[in-house]
Amino acid sequence: MYISELFAVICYFFLLTLIAIYSYKRHPTATDFIIGSRSLNYWLTALAAHASDMSSWLFMGYPATIFVAGLFNAWAAIGLILFMFLNWQFIAPKLRTVTEEYNSLTLSSFFESRLADTSSLIRVFTATMSIVFYTIYISAGLVGLGILLEVLFQIPYSWGIFIGISIVVPYVFVGGYLTLAWIDLCQGIFLMLVIVATPFFLLNKLGGWDPLFQVIHVKNLSLSLFPDFSFHSILQIIYMVFGWGLGYFGQPHIITKFMGIRDVKEMKKSQYIGMSWMILSISASTLVGLVGILYFQQGLEDPQQLFVLMVRDSFAPFFVGFILCGVLAATINAMSAQVLVLSSNLSEDFYKRLIRKTASSKERLVVARIGIVLVGFLAFFIAYAKISTIYSLVMYAWSGLGCSFGPLILLCLYWKKTNKYGAWAGILTGGITAAIWPYFNTETPSMIPGFFMGLIAIYAISKLAQNTIPPSTLQEI
Repeated sequence: MYISELFAVICYFFLLTLIAIYSYKRHPTATDFIIGSRSLNYWLTALAAHASDMSSWLFMGYPATIFVAGLFNAWAAIGLILFMFLNWQFIAPKLRTVTEEYNSLTLSSFFESRLADTSSLIRVFTATMSIVFYTIYISAGLVGLGILLEVLFQIPYSWGIFIGISIVVPYVFVGGYLTLAWIDLCQGIFLMLVIVATPFFLLNKLGGWDPLFQVIHVKNLSLSLFPDFSFHSILQIIYMVFGWGLGYFGQPHIITKFMGIRDVKEMKKSQYIGMSWMILSISASTLVGLVGILYFQQGLEDPQQLFVLMVRDSFAPFFVGFILCGVLAATINAMSAQVLVLSSNLSEDFYKRLIRKTASSKERLVVARIGIVLVGFLAFFIAYAKISTIYSLVMYAWSGLGCSFGPLILLCLYWKKTNKYGAWAGILTGGITAAIWPYFNTETPSMIPGFFMGLIAIYAISKLAQNTIPPSTLQEI
């Protein structure tokens, strides 16, 4: 049985390896490696932005919350869909235009140029926050891979995460922005087909909707988005919608995909394709959680395993391996995009700006690839400790990134009076608030206080600096 499953996985990754090798020579410079020379068409941009967003959270983390608490938890998905739409509307086209004007390859270089910061503090702060939260984010993906390989092949968890990082590091090392975009396109279509087809197949096998509704009723789980209209329920809805959705404004691994499109006039086409993909995939993921309630009527010790276990028990071995490549695709897409952003921070923000300002493009490319290895293995040790669930790790990292960068991106694009002093304060206030908030015993998700405190800090300190610092100093370049 394991041989058939393993053969399917090997075939899948053999195809991905061919794509990576083919594109290796297409990244001779750091600009090619980091942003693909802004050459993506609208299909590539759409699937690169969305496929790199959905990690093992889509197959394992999110369905587990539906399995445990019912459809009410789908408000988290609704929040993501709503705010990703706003991202496409208000961030994507404007960011693509201004980053080309400033010749910026990363968000931190855009912040620095836009705010005329010659101190390098913006680069240091953004790179530091990226390293902290992305390392945790990547570790969440490794936890998903470890669980998948443990269930599928009985491989010990520690070996599973080692295999995971051994796949991801060479995958990004050899490729780059354009390679990942093409693989995101292929894997995005593939994982959408898997996540959509699987729950409908299983639901039909289990007798359809009636048995599902009966079991949900017996378990006293909610099938309504509005189980009641109490103050507590409305507050929970607000927490889920804004606690997840606001984060979209500050995720560099998604935002930078907007920067790579060839023609900003094609952004609307990308939006239609990307949002259609997202709605279908998240809706199907919700159904996975509901079908799991019927499939595992006696409960499940680790709800994160429900998709993997349902597939393993319901399909022939070869198809099990093939279907579960969808989980691998989702996880590796997100991890690869995150590792690429981090390597960009290390080469462009730390090395070029603070260590060797005269570094050539090829030298920075070497540094970026060394950074990939270092970050990957740091994430490995966090995943090895297995300190939390996939859902919790993703939410912690998502909140930290969203609060660190989201407020600043919005104000840099839409408020001309933003200055570097406000930016420094906003990055630190938002990021630190998000980092420490979970340690206070409160139901309020860290995204909400972190994001709005970051906004307030940028506005207040920018205004204060305007009133107390000479204009010549503020405009100094």
